Amino acid sequence: MYLYPLLVIIAASSFGVVSTIIKLAMRSGFSVSEAVTSQFFIGFCIALCIFLVTNRSKFSFNGVKFLILAGILTGLTNIVYGHSLNFLPASLAVVLLFQFTWIGMLISCISKRQFPSRIESISLLVLVAGTIPAAGLMDVDLSQIPFQGWLWGLAAALCYSFFLFVNGKATASMTASNRLVWVSFSAFMITAVFQSPEIIWNGTLFNEGLWMYGLALGLFGMIIPVFLFTMAVPKVGLGMSSILSAIELPIAVMVSVILLSETVSPLQIAGIITIIIGTCLPTLLNKNGLLSKHKMSKQTMAG
Repeated sequence: MYLYPLLVIIAASSFGVVSTIIKLAMRSGFSVSEAVTSQFFIGFCIALCIFLVTNRSKFSFNGVKFLILAGILTGLTNIVYGHSLNFLPASLAVVLLFQFTWIGMLISCISKRQFPSRIESISLLVLVAGTIPAAGLMDVDLSQIPFQGWLWGLAAALCYSFFLFVNGKATASMTASNRLVWVSFSAFMITAVFQSPEIIWNGTLFNEGLWMYGLALGLFGMIIPVFLFTMAVPKVGLGMSSILSAIELPIAVMVSVILLSETVSPLQIAGIITIIIGTCLPTLLNKNGLLSKHKMSKQTMAG
């Protein structure tokens, strides 16, 4: 009941650290494009090392199309989200990205041809209510936002939703390290096409210190979340995974406060608490439901 939802929460929390690391890289003089490229290049290198050290079987190609697609969607999410920041304030970009909560639920309902449960619907409403104040959107003037900014922000949410959906396709015949190699390789390739691959050979990555940020980004933005999502999403389901992944926003805000000394208003704190409640709600309600069923079964056996 708790293990796989906890793995989804840890994976989403890991993603929540990424934005702060990118901001730290920018403070050191690197661009977003350079930081993102370093993330996926070093992430692929780490995944390859893990495979060579831990995997004793042959390199597998079973279910590889889903893994390649997952990697492409991972790279596209970062590329599109970074592009949205050219048109949107950071707070609004975060809110648009977090529309993956209901988009993921919609994709889950369409794929399963069923409506969301009452628990999932209540959690979504709570999450939406907490997202806007948590991101500090109350003070943003929306009238000056260009139309393409909205499109790029929602496109990032769509890419992230499909990333979770594809991760729900179990590849049980393939080892975890094998999956990591395929996802990280395809993510790096799509990133290299649109971002800054020249950092690998022009000295920026290793001679100017970008590798330190790339190492942190590769771990928190690729290795940890992809490994855990691939393991847990098939067990938890896309709809519930979308809800649990909303923990990413509170983590992003809290880490930025700790590492970047950013200020948080009481309204943002209230929004963060609301999101945490919305994230925990399904597990708590399911627990109560399972406990009641367990008691009923005991009474039936006793009778």
